[in-house]
Amino acid sequence: MRTHYCGQVNAGHVGQTVTLCGWCHRRRDHGGVIFIDLRDREGLAQVVCDPDNPEMFALAEGVRNEFVLRITGRVRRRPEGTVNSNLATGEIEILCQTLEIVNPAVTPPFQLDEENLSENVRLTHRVLDLRRPQMQKNMMLRYKTAMSFRRFLDANGFIDIETPMLTKSTPEGARDYLVPSRVHPGQFFALPQSPQLFKQLLMVAGFDRYYQITKCFRDEDLRADRQPEFTQIDIETSFMNEGEITALMEEMLRTVFREALAVELPAPFPRMSYAEAMHRFGSDKPDLRVTLELTELTDVMRDVDFKVFSGPAGNGGRVAALRIPGGGAISRSEIDAYTEFVKIYGARGLAWIKVNETARGRDGLQSPIVKNLHDAAITAILERSGAQDGDLILFGADRAKVVNDALGALRIKIGHERAHLTGEAWRPLWVVDFPMFEYDEEGHRWSACHHPFTAPKDGHEDLLASDPGACLAKAYDLALNGWEIGGGSVRIHSSAMQSKVFAALGIGEKEAQLKFGFLLDALKYGAPPHGGLAFGLDRIVTMMSGAESIRDVIAFPKTQRAQCLLTDAPSPVDEQQLRELHIRLRQKVETQIEVGKT
Repeated sequence: MRTHYCGQVNAGHVGQTVTLCGWCHRRRDHGGVIFIDLRDREGLAQVVCDPDNPEMFALAEGVRNEFVLRITGRVRRRPEGTVNSNLATGEIEILCQTLEIVNPAVTPPFQLDEENLSENVRLTHRVLDLRRPQMQKNMMLRYKTAMSFRRFLDANGFIDIETPMLTKSTPEGARDYLVPSRVHPGQFFALPQSPQLFKQLLMVAGFDRYYQITKCFRDEDLRADRQPEFTQIDIETSFMNEGEITALMEEMLRTVFREALAVELPAPFPRMSYAEAMHRFGSDKPDLRVTLELTELTDVMRDVDFKVFSGPAGNGGRVAALRIPGGGAISRSEIDAYTEFVKIYGARGLAWIKVNETARGRDGLQSPIVKNLHDAAITAILERSGAQDGDLILFGADRAKVVNDALGALRIKIGHERAHLTGEAWRPLWVVDFPMFEYDEEGHRWSACHHPFTAPKDGHEDLLASDPGACLAKAYDLALNGWEIGGGSVRIHSSAMQSKVFAALGIGEKEAQLKFGFLLDALKYGAPPHGGLAFGLDRIVTMMSGAESIRDVIAFPKTQRAQCLLTDAPSPVDEQQLRELHIRLRQKVETQIEVGKT
């Protein structure tokens, strides 16, 4: 039906007759000559409809936005002064010879080039939203990125193997999406949070290099970088250590960014321990483009009169400072706004000091808290933070997690708002040496920081029983510009070691066999040393495209309330279907009970 895509016709086609198919992006009537901007996935082409061809011109007069058209015409150069340098086709236009209205369209609910559309409108009319040029670019970039990952992995001996979508419910940190079984009443499948266990089984089975670009499902609270179903580039390999795995993955990321975005990432990626990242940035995925860092003050605040500081410092919490160069110009109302911001992360407030003249010591400081700090504390604040005249110092004091979350987020906010940046576009970072466990205060037990199949670092095996909190893991996350885009670990390949980790987590032998028996049994049959990681394709493409949300790079996403506005899902199902699944809605059962009583 067509000879070319609209966006691919250029000056090299001048004089040729072409046939194009697409949608009317815009129709303009310029005093007897009608211009139609014809659009397809590759871009726009300007079509000129001349009244010298009466039959064709009459059809053009009836064309409206989003009509599906097929045109045949001769390519010519645009008249001097009308070239559009913003379009790939901006040097040419097509003089229309024949025009066919393949399908008319009703008036769309919004113009496709309209800005500031509400997300609800866009998601409700997602099919039209996907026609918009930016969304078309996003989807094409996603395709190019996924294909680049595939080419690299194929070239390096990895095999694409599918794993089940209906599987066993296992504790992996988030709530499962459950699927009731019709054949087995009262029993459920779970949609996979990741293919973790199956890819380990594939290593035991001898497929030493596996990958899969696959859907994963987690029933958790949503935000800009989360969806209930998301796409993961899942990778596992045998007989490679932590350094070899991360080096190969670095090479893959550099290749993908080069091919899909024409960007050169640094080589090698820097590495930083989890402890250092939290100490300096309050985050295990720090944005290294921001130049601001946290200053540790816990040790010097234990004996100050200011209970807001001395309380957390003396009870296992953290006191830290964030120096803002030139921040003395920040108004009190702006500081109050920052105080409200950190409350989102659990902080109760935000203490501050404006440094007017360092030479005058405490007399050169402006703050309501200075009178409650002794000279040693004042000296430590100024010296450790490197404060200069005109700076602002902000403080966090609370449980370590609250301080890290609050000041870490504030660091990013102020760094970008006030241009405390390195000027670099991309800053990747491997974060390594994660804690093996974290203590669950509510459950009064240890839980796995990554997952319970992560191997402890060499020499830390004895800590599993004696001091789980000091045990580090062979785990690694890849952060890029403040987003975690991938993470993984070296896995446990010994059933005896796996049992020790389960014991540290308070998972008894019977519970372990019930939940993970198929994995434990497989490990007994000569499991190779193995490890891997997974990258979030949605997050990577979101960053590449400059989109604000991963919903802008997913064709049919869910809202923050896990709804699909296009299809109105989730939705009620027929009662017959529920009966077949042996499910009775609680509300209906309660109603029946009340009726019975009456």
